[in-house]
Amino acid sequence: MSGTLRFGAMSANKATVAQIFADQPSFSCANCAAAIALQDELISKSFSGRDGRGYLMNSADNVKLGRREDRVLSTGKYVVADVFCLGCDERIGWFYHTASDNTQKYKEGKFLLEREKLIKENAWRLDE
Repeated sequence: MSGTLRFGAMSANKATVAQIFADQPSFSCANCAAAIALQDELISKSFSGRDGRGYLMNSADNVKLGRREDRVLSTGKYVVADVFCLGCDERIGWFYHTASDNTQKYKEGKFLLEREKLIKENAWRLDE
């Protein structure tokens, strides 16, 4: 798999949010503010999710995957798994396991994260 999936720490059978991105531009969960992805992992803003625009990302942190399922999307048939925020269990997109069409294989191992489910954190600093 070419995308990376890093989970938060596990303790007493409960997942906890562990990864943060101090002073780096990132995306966070709009529901609970858990760190989800660095802006550097963004591949494209020209994707569509279930609830509007989406971002194709190389990796995601503090997420868990649902079960694999066949899904027909606007560009073809895929095996995907829904992606859930580890902090609040909100569905924030999906992960592409496989693509049927050879022209869509570049999506394999990547995440589609829905724009409306994320907050863009710019990590700006004011001069002191």
